[in-house]
Amino acid sequence: MLALRTRFQHFRALSSGTTAAPQIDNSSDFLSRVPHRKHPGIIRMNMARLPQEAQDAINVLLKKSAIRQLEEHVIRLNNYLWSRKRPCEDRDLREKATELEQKFKENTPFNSDLNLYQNDEKLKSRVLSTLRKNIYHWQPLSYTEQFGLVYLAARFDGGFAAVSRVLQEIYQRVPEFKPQTLMDFGSGTGSVSWAAHSIWGNNLKEYVCVDSSASMNTLSELVLRGGSEKGKMHITGIHFRQFLPASPKVQFDLVVSAYSLNELPNYAEREKTIQTLWRKTGGFLVLVENGTCEGHQLLMEARDVILKRGDQEVLDHRPACVFAPCAHQLKCPKLAESSQKPCNFVQQYQPLRFSWNQPIHWEKFSYLVFSRGPVGENDSHWPRVVAPVLRRTRHVHCNTCCSDGKLHHDIITARRHGKDFYRCARKCDWGDRLPAMLSSSDTPDKNEDDEN
Repeated sequence: MLALRTRFQHFRALSSGTTAAPQIDNSSDFLSRVPHRKHPGIIRMNMARLPQEAQDAINVLLKKSAIRQLEEHVIRLNNYLWSRKRPCEDRDLREKATELEQKFKENTPFNSDLNLYQNDEKLKSRVLSTLRKNIYHWQPLSYTEQFGLVYLAARFDGGFAAVSRVLQEIYQRVPEFKPQTLMDFGSGTGSVSWAAHSIWGNNLKEYVCVDSSASMNTLSELVLRGGSEKGKMHITGIHFRQFLPASPKVQFDLVVSAYSLNELPNYAEREKTIQTLWRKTGGFLVLVENGTCEGHQLLMEARDVILKRGDQEVLDHRPACVFAPCAHQLKCPKLAESSQKPCNFVQQYQPLRFSWNQPIHWEKFSYLVFSRGPVGENDSHWPRVVAPVLRRTRHVHCNTCCSDGKLHHDIITARRHGKDFYRCARKCDWGDRLPAMLSSSDTPDKNEDDEN
């Protein structure tokens, strides 16, 4: 409880300088058609469930493999992937080396061996030794056949849940969007194709799955065939590639990159890849990463590349617009915090049926969705709920990221904000959107602030 209270005090301090208070957005008169518990700002999925065909295929493949101590491998891989950081850039290494060299020189007495040494070899050796101990050593993952099966057992269900949640938001907010083509960059075990098919079904005619690992492409196809090379494909129209399509004119209605940006060795490769993915996007570009500071930073890099640097080969002149989760195109307010907390969300799902798994898991993820041109203009300004909602007697605590590019902590009551807005807020949860618009008003009454 103390940790939660400290966290909400932190949000309140961040928003104390703002004077904008939310009010119900009645521009579309949505409450005349739906009850408060189903207002259009609620986009979360109650439970993500893997298709039974995928579960059966994975069980068949793992039984065939007879991998020993699978549970230990899965736990170790999940811990490694969650703690993984971005590769250190060469320029950062050079700057760090220069700082260390200067530090060692300043902290070494003049008559020491370091200053009297005829050359810089001793100093250079000491700097390199310190760098090796303090710099994160990023290594590319080697997707062997056995490692692919462990990755399948560890990440297929969680990745499916996160991507399903993000695609569900597009499906709900833009019902007229019915993609026929999908490109999945870093497709891995194919969970993105399964998630997209579970939402749009046979409307999707073509899937292009791009993964540099031939063994992962083979494994993904085996899952689609029920675990057997001669099995019938559960989803038709899927094509596997090891490289992105070369033609700059080829676009896809939906482009997805899930948990793949950190597989690229440096910023230059990430920037080039993001520009290519955006060039291939005809409708929506979806990026999903771990719900960690590193995952959030990767997405913010991509955000800057698309919004600020643009594309070197502009063939589609429709502007890039942030569709979700942001209610604005300003700098992420989370980056302005001294603590640098990530913008992340959670999705509940039923994991693969292993003896060591609990019946319910939670996937914590960060995501970013871009659209070609503005989409859903009537409600694009609705604030995003960026933390668990605290429901108390006659008032609700909501932490939101709003269209003014700031984090807000609001204590919503029926007396101050109206019954409709209060009931909508009470039904919201982490990741939903408040059907609200900002208006200038005084800060909350001290008595209301003290109710907690």
